[in-house]
Amino acid sequence: MSNIRISVINSSTVVTDAQVQAALPALQKQVHEHFAPAWGIDAELTFVPKKKKPAAGSWWLSILDNSDQAGALGYHDVTNEGLPLGKVFAKTDQQYGNKWTVTASHELLEMLADPEINLTVFVQPSATKGVLYAYEVCDACEADELGYDIDGVTVSDFVFPAWFEPGRKAGTQFDYGKHLKKPVPALAAGGYIGAFDVTSGSGWNQITAQKAPLTYQMRAKVGTRRERRRTPRDQWLKSHAKFKGD
Repeated sequence: MSNIRISVINSSTVVTDAQVQAALPALQKQVHEHFAPAWGIDAELTFVPKKKKPAAGSWWLSILDNSDQAGALGYHDVTNEGLPLGKVFAKTDQQYGNKWTVTASHELLEMLADPEINLTVFVQPSATKGVLYAYEVCDACEADELGYDIDGVTVSDFVFPAWFEPGRKAGTQFDYGKHLKKPVPALAAGGYIGAFDVTSGSGWNQITAQKAPLTYQMRAKVGTRRERRRTPRDQWLKSHAKFKGD
């Protein structure tokens, strides 16, 4: 059994406890059978029923409503024990026609790969130039249509460690769904990645995949990992789980 324990907490008004419980086996199967063999990182997921508290020492995956409805959501970055916390905004997903299970899978895997949101890969094309790329394992192939089904539940595609190795040649498997044909900074349709050009002085930006040349987007959405990557670790605040019916 993995020493990483993750409590899955439903605090959403648009997703029922039954729906979260129904999706949990697929998320667990993805971690155990697909992600762990590729990354060497495993975890045990546990659903937390109403009026129950998460196990001490566990990480949290919280199913919430809207990332913009309450400003505080953008600052709830760690559990009340200072451990990793992943947030899924189910109502926002519904508004944009996305599946909350894909977002849950996305946040779960990225939390496992980079729990402190501080890992990067440095690509240096010359002696005087270089770019740091965020160690986010789902962003490059994160579109819902690139996800895949596990027992009827749609989960997110994710990259393999090889994607972060720019010297890898075409023909290497770069992601689970085999959508990516080249390593970083190549992106699948609908994908993106955080980038920090060390010579530009502009800080973190987001590169997006489009038919037109890659574009940079400056502003991060409230509550996202990209926003937290811009926020110094000592400014993160602890969160407290809220349970319906308390």
